Amino acid sequence: MTVTNIAVIGAGTMGHGIAHVAAGAGYKVALFDIQQDFVDRGLKNITQNLDKGIEKGKVTPEQKAATLGNIRTTVDLSTAAGGAQLVIEAIPEKIELKQDLYTRLEAICGKDTIFGSNTSSLSIAKLAGVTKRPDRFIGMHFFNPVHIMKLLELVVTDKTSPETLATAQAVGGKLGKDCIVVKDFPGFATSRLGVCLGLEAIRMVEQGVASPQDIDKALELGYAHPMGPLKLTDVVGLDVRLNIADYLHKELRSEVFKAPELMRKMVAENKLGKKSGQGFYKW
Repeated sequence: MTVTNIAVIGAGTMGHGIAHVAAGAGYKVALFDIQQDFVDRGLKNITQNLDKGIEKGKVTPEQKAATLGNIRTTVDLSTAAGGAQLVIEAIPEKIELKQDLYTRLEAICGKDTIFGSNTSSLSIAKLAGVTKRPDRFIGMHFFNPVHIMKLLELVVTDKTSPETLATAQAVGGKLGKDCIVVKDFPGFATSRLGVCLGLEAIRMVEQGVASPQDIDKALELGYAHPMGPLKLTDVVGLDVRLNIADYLHKELRSEVFKAPELMRKMVAENKLGKKSGQGFYKW
């Protein structure tokens, strides 16, 4: 299947990043969110990231203009998704919200349209189950910041067709991503490993083993991680990671994923990381 038009549903951190790289790769992109100020903010963030790329000599003014020219924003779901061959969903990690969205998309999109979810941990089969296209449904888990991170985790169910996987791989390649293929299992590969490491790092802070800075430095310098687990938790958002941890703890029935009390306390105090200005670091 040839993809020329992509709809990105959700203009937040991940959504605007996906729209950025898709438009930069030459796709026509419709960026949707439920409020105009959300899509305006998403487009503003794309513009700022392109400007930073120009400052660093990685993006030309012509590339910026072409990328922005490939993006249109809308608050109308039918307008966004109606003509797309691929719809990539990047809304909050709540299964009921996502299932409701896919029910609505099912009534809007053509029968050949592929649905891709950017979920980092939720069951792809359960999301696909509310549609009539489980064969054309796939997890497309990008990483933040999308315009920099090279990995794309493709998550397949027993019903995902080889053609759907091949299309997603082709799109990922055009976006400049290295794709891995993972079966639909709670946490997939990346979230299961990343959250496990992050939770243990939080427990170490809770137990007074070392400071957040030194724990992060141990992984950055000792294991060549580009970012320590606590700083990464701040970037992702403590609330987001807490939701994932609770989900994995329930689904996998493993105490490894039981969220530390320190994490719950910080979320209750709105110490969510970068987006709130305070987490394990001040931002």
